[in-house]
Amino acid sequence: PHLELLLPVGISFYTFQTLSYTIDVYNGKLEPEKNLGRFALYVSFFPQLVAGPIERATHLIPQLRKHFQFDYQRAVSGIQQMLWGFFKKVVIADRMAVYVNEVYSSPADESGLTLLLGTYFFAFQIYCDFSGYSDIAIGAARVMGYDLMENFRTPYSSKSIREFWSRWHISLSTWFRDYLYIPLGGNRVPQARWFFNLFIVFVVSGFWHGANWTFLIWGALHGSYLVIEILWKRVNVGFIDRIPKRGRDILSVLITFHLTLIAWVFFRADSL
Repeated sequence: PHLELLLPVGISFYTFQTLSYTIDVYNGKLEPEKNLGRFALYVSFFPQLVAGPIERATHLIPQLRKHFQFDYQRAVSGIQQMLWGFFKKVVIADRMAVYVNEVYSSPADESGLTLLLGTYFFAFQIYCDFSGYSDIAIGAARVMGYDLMENFRTPYSSKSIREFWSRWHISLSTWFRDYLYIPLGGNRVPQARWFFNLFIVFVVSGFWHGANWTFLIWGALHGSYLVIEILWKRVNVGFIDRIPKRGRDILSVLITFHLTLIAWVFFRADSL
């Protein structure tokens, strides 16, 4: 516990980008890049290096070969997205962090209502933090002429955990889908193995965020949610069908949001 390692900034992101490049070349999806400078630029592309989105070589390297002329409209659009990202990060996330840090630094001293409010705040703090960084990266790249992938798409309006993961940190969830879940067999295996594949992918995702039991439990919770969701859909629950569609949609969004909220408690907690 007293050993402190000096790790390069953004190591988790460029490790994943280099892995995806290597695997795609190995599988014949991508020709090896002969230009060392261009490859180095792909690995350490500065707008998104430390916070994503995690780019694929098949998407970014071809853009690095192009010559871009300055485009006023593109620059304005990029700067607007950067400003929106700064607003989410500095005005919303950083202000909420003050309250969240106070609550989570000594949870035993707080009331239930204070803890609940702190967890609600954290849900929006982490969203505005992550998506704000992504907006800044995507906007900065767009000013220079590069197109980075969308990383967040209003995830808290999701009606299921599966939909949540198609909207939250999209570059990370699709990376795990393509380079871990599908190679494990995906859903083209017996049901028990399918559930194991889902579970292990999310546990590894938790480990990617940090080598701590809290992150592993966060990942395990989301893996369990997905398995339960699949089983739940196979059960014909008649009373749900009697609820008007609008009501079902609202209920689904609320349940999904609060399931993610429970998992966020473990993600934010300093220890078990």
